[in-house]
Amino acid sequence: MEQAPEHFKMIIPKPTAESTQNEISKYLTFPGLASYVAGIWIINLNYWGCNQYITQRALGADLQTARTGILFAGLLKLMMPLIVMLPGIAAYVLYKGGHLPQLIGGKDGAYSAILTFLPTGLKGLSVAALTAAIVASLAGKVNSISTIFTLDIYAKYFKKGTEEKNLVLVGRSTVFIGMILAVLFTWNDLLGIGGEGGFTFIQKYTGFISPGVFAMFILGMFWKRTTGSAAIAGVLAGFLFSVFFNEMAPSLLGNDTFLYTAYPNGKGGFEIPFHICMGLSFFFTMAIMIAMSLAGPKVNPKAFELDKSMFKVSPSTLALIVVTLLIIAALYVKFW
Repeated sequence: MEQAPEHFKMIIPKPTAESTQNEISKYLTFPGLASYVAGIWIINLNYWGCNQYITQRALGADLQTARTGILFAGLLKLMMPLIVMLPGIAAYVLYKGGHLPQLIGGKDGAYSAILTFLPTGLKGLSVAALTAAIVASLAGKVNSISTIFTLDIYAKYFKKGTEEKNLVLVGRSTVFIGMILAVLFTWNDLLGIGGEGGFTFIQKYTGFISPGVFAMFILGMFWKRTTGSAAIAGVLAGFLFSVFFNEMAPSLLGNDTFLYTAYPNGKGGFEIPFHICMGLSFFFTMAIMIAMSLAGPKVNPKAFELDKSMFKVSPSTLALIVVTLLIIAALYVKFW
């Protein structure tokens, strides 16, 4: 904190004419307070409420257990800055002091370079823990890929009424093909993940899908007038709007409009911060879905019947919510 205080700021200031490209790139990744108005709440609500990886586990338990599990996972998530970001800042400080000569010309080995400072026993434990985390996460993703393709696509549209034995075979084949594709895309960093950073890359490109999915979920859950055609249009529109604002808007509409400001990305072009792209995509998608639903019946006969009693929480759940909010507030007070 003494040698790299700028790395502990959670709100990044808006770039000015005097800002360096590095400062602009930081803002493109996390556009200060605008991020909270636009995109970061969409990322979180989509992840915790619509992500099959999360909901599949929550649906396997009763309501109280699911709530407790998700809130406990949220508390663990608050440790991510300590586990993931602090070692990176430490690597930066050590690198500046000349203590990590192996990082010259690259940054991808920062985490492993930090591990070299651990004693032999803890090195092995750290590698084992990282491997276990990767395998556990991969297992969950593989299960999700297999389930979604096999049950929601293959069994519904390609071969209805197929035997379970055949579904198992299709699921295994899907996992195998998915793994091969993943290896091919990451072999020579074909997707450019190394340049942007893995976490930023995931957030940015899931943001092409999450505005439409979340808009469909929130309207379908809480507005009985939402129609099926509006939901389909919302998913498609959310993706198309995301592509437009992320890739095309600055060149077609200009770099500074009443909707957004695009900044130089250091690659010869201009970009809108992707959090703001998500917010714009979400609100335009919502507008399309609402307009289409208003043209339909006042109450969709297939509307979701919401049980309001589900929103009553137990004292222990409320305590977990309050503790989580207090920790988040304390982090922002300290590192604003």
